[in-house]
Amino acid sequence: MTWQRILAVLAAVALGAGAWRAAGWSGLALLASGLVFWLLLYVTRMVQVMKRTADRPVGWVGSAVMLNAKLKPRMPLLQVLALTGALGERLSAEDAQPEVYRWRDNGESSVTAEFANGRLSGWRLERPDAEAGPAPGAPPQPAPESGGVAA
Repeated sequence: MTWQRILAVLAAVALGAGAWRAAGWSGLALLASGLVFWLLLYVTRMVQVMKRTADRPVGWVGSAVMLNAKLKPRMPLLQVLALTGALGERLSAEDAQPEVYRWRDNGESSVTAEFANGRLSGWRLERPDAEAGPAPGAPPQPAPESGGVAA
C-alpha cells in the first residue's frame, strides 16, 4: 500500500468520524451519498472517454507532435486516452509492466508512451527522416517549375 492510499483511508475514517459526531446516522448517510455521487461522476467520465475512443482507429492521433507537447509525467492512462481520442497500439505483452502504447499520425510521426501502474512514466516522439523521401502512400510531389521565360 502506498502512502497516498493510506492517507486516503485515514481521510475517509476522519470524515466518517466527523459526520457521525456532527449528525449521527444522518451525517453518515450524507457522507455516503456524497461519496457515491463522486464515484458516479468518475465512472460517467470514464465511460464517455471509452465511447469516444471506441469510434476511432486504434493507434491513430491527429498530430503526434501536439500530443508530445501535451503529455506530462505521471498522467493517468485515462487522461492520455482523452487527449488522443483513440486507444493506443499495444507494443508490450499482455499484463506486462511497464505497458507500452504507440499513437501515429498521417505524417508517420509517432509517440510511444510507457505506463507503469497506470501512470505515464516516459514517452518519446519519433519523426520520419526528411531525406528518406515521402511516406508510402503519400501523393507524389509536383515537379519544380523551370525558371526560364516563355517566348
